[in-house]
Amino acid sequence: MNKLYLAAVVFVAAMLGFTYVAMDIKGGLNGDIVNMLAILGAIALVIVSVFVVTKYVRQMQSDTAGGELADEKWDDIGEYKNPLPMGWAIIFFGMIIWAGWYFVAGYPVNAYSQIGEYNEDSAAANAKFEKKYANLSQEELHNMGESVFLVDCAPCHGLAADGMDGKAANLNKRLEAKTVAYVINHGSNNHLAVHQEMTNGKLVKTTSMMPDRNGLFNSSTNALITDAEIEKVAKYVSNGMKGDGADIFAATCSSCHGPDGKGMDFVAPNIAAFTPAFVADILSHGKKGAIGTMPAFTNLNDTQIKAVSTYITDISKGE
Repeated sequence: MNKLYLAAVVFVAAMLGFTYVAMDIKGGLNGDIVNMLAILGAIALVIVSVFVVTKYVRQMQSDTAGGELADEKWDDIGEYKNPLPMGWAIIFFGMIIWAGWYFVAGYPVNAYSQIGEYNEDSAAANAKFEKKYANLSQEELHNMGESVFLVDCAPCHGLAADGMDGKAANLNKRLEAKTVAYVINHGSNNHLAVHQEMTNGKLVKTTSMMPDRNGLFNSSTNALITDAEIEKVAKYVSNGMKGDGADIFAATCSSCHGPDGKGMDFVAPNIAAFTPAFVADILSHGKKGAIGTMPAFTNLNDTQIKAVSTYITDISKGE
């Protein structure tokens, strides 16, 4: 027997022996069909791979070049015409067709998915939850909102919703001075709704963005807002639209936010007080501000979002 073939046989025998020893150490197949198929596949792969490699190595050792040369030459070196083997071409295109089936109608699209099962179960649970709590009173919404707040919001905003020394926003008031100053300086484009309405049974939202300080003019001075004016109007807004700074607000901010800061539909949000719709929008989409970025709470269903929004709006009013 040729030494190359002998080496191939010895190698295959060694690999099969190693596989047997490894299986024995792990306790055998235990009648598991998946393990059996895996071992059979591994054995077939080893045998086919070794003997295919052996065949071509042997062919390289003994065969001589032959066939029809192509017309082109490079540095007087010719190249044989080697047409694509029909069997190889059929297998290649067959694998392309199989891959298309596999990804579109085969395994991952049509197969069992733990994530898919979780999403289906979550949707069913949320539908049952929302049906059960479809007609809650204001007090019931407040109480449910407090429970959800303690679980999902308190870790950052604190049990008293005071922001825990700046870790998160203080929800006991609509805005703090540093938040107002940050938005004036940097603008705001959080894609939060400034108007919401039902159209053909669907909630349609209108969003708006606020320019940074380079787009904010004080109509009384006909000039861009200054640092001193930003500081003064920020304190005015954070103080509940009271105190020094009313003139700056009227000349710079009221054209969008309204003379009382309660916002204008399609233009700007209410900055005088929280509203359930505004809080719900932040919970659904997240928000970036002076402290950092708050993520969207995709784990809450619509009823829970409504409840938390009611609770936060209430506590900001001192209720």
